[in-house]
Amino acid sequence: MNTAHTDDAGKLVIRATLAILILFHGFAKLSHGAGFINGMLEGIGLPAVLGNLVYVGEVVAPLLVLAGFWTRPAALVIAVNMVVAILLVHLKDLTQLSGTGGWALELQGLFLAAAVSVALLGAGKFSLGGAKGKWN
Repeated sequence: MNTAHTDDAGKLVIRATLAILILFHGFAKLSHGAGFINGMLEGIGLPAVLGNLVYVGEVVAPLLVLAGFWTRPAALVIAVNMVVAILLVHLKDLTQLSGTGGWALELQGLFLAAAVSVALLGAGKFSLGGAKGKWN
């Protein structure tokens, strides 16, 4: 078995899964707006307009990751977006367990770990930027 081929296939799977699942959140923001995020930011003394950056983290960056173009920086944007989401929305659950015994932030933790993994691994050859692209 050609491990380079399976490595690239694995990179595609994690890249596509991360991007598609984050895009669902982005489409929800496009459909319903980011007003609740703007309100949270205002509540902690930050300009509400910063909430619009969620569109970069949940729409633009996942599309770039999915395409495999500027993959590493786009994955870092997703990772930062997840850290901000955890701090703004989920901080109270950081040390909590769910009703079934898992970590209350499993989904957010997996999104963050996947984004960091994609940033470290790059896109692989199944991408628009190619395996050897400077930002891939």
